[in-house]
Amino acid sequence: MIWKPEDVDHLKKEEGVAYILNLQQDKDAEFWGIDLQSIVRRSRELEIRHMRRPAVDFDPNSLRSALPKAVSSLEWAISEGKGRVYVHCTAGLGRAPAVAIAYLFWFSDMNLNAAYDLLTSKRPCGPNKKAIRGATYDLAKNDPWKEPFESLPDHAFGDIADWERNLIQDRVRALRGT
Repeated sequence: MIWKPEDVDHLKKEEGVAYILNLQQDKDAEFWGIDLQSIVRRSRELEIRHMRRPAVDFDPNSLRSALPKAVSSLEWAISEGKGRVYVHCTAGLGRAPAVAIAYLFWFSDMNLNAAYDLLTSKRPCGPNKKAIRGATYDLAKNDPWKEPFESLPDHAFGDIADWERNLIQDRVRALRGT
């Protein structure tokens, strides 16, 4: 997590960060006494693009609805190729890893379990798989008569066909700038 403007200096100089994707809500920053405006200002001074895609902590429905736009921002930053992307929430245990896992699932040739295992092997955390599967379902299915996600088995949308991955990628890219 970024606590103060000096943390942005560290990310730029030591880690080569060119983008920050912040998933915190305003109330998260307020609770922890973080002056978000000074962090945004310092990011601008260092030519780091600071993006916000807030999601409610510990709320799978909020995460599910925030994932497509958050992954869109991450995918755009990666495609720009100007440097690393620092994705953060508050503790780095739920929202931020879920965005990284969803990106791996939707934009590489991995199923959800492989993406989840890869990330959690590098950073012990527990992002909500059901929220990621739900967001995947939301992006892959566009039929008003579709079966509700909640009635599907626990393994549904843990893997997707190539055509679904392509559709998801197109839909996520279409969210740029929203």
